[in-house]
Amino acid sequence: MSTTSTVVKQAYEAFNRGDVPAILNLVSDKVDWEFVGSKGLPYAGRRKNREEVGAFFADVARADNIHAFEPREFIEAGEHVTVLGWEKSDALDTKQQFTSEWVHVFTVKQGKITRWRGFFNTAARYGM
Repeated sequence: MSTTSTVVKQAYEAFNRGDVPAILNLVSDKVDWEFVGSKGLPYAGRRKNREEVGAFFADVARADNIHAFEPREFIEAGEHVTVLGWEKSDALDTKQQFTSEWVHVFTVKQGKITRWRGFFNTAARYGM
């Protein structure tokens, strides 16, 4: 397994343990991190550094109670890894349980995550 996939898999393992500091250790000082979604979604938007990425994870924890989070397929192309996955969560603001497939796109350079994009069916989160 290449370093690129190894770094990404380490990040998911840390996430599933609830170990945000371990994730942040894998993130570059300067990063382009964005969850793509509506402005009403607390964790949507772009982050530019480790501290802001840490705030992203705090925003996720305040917004959603994640019951299952499964990275299922890793597609690597050089320094890029696209991950297809699935989650089951409760949206804490609407009290709606939802399931959604998701896509995460990583760029890893010199063993650090330098770019991340996250996408999922935000309509499912709002019961649509």
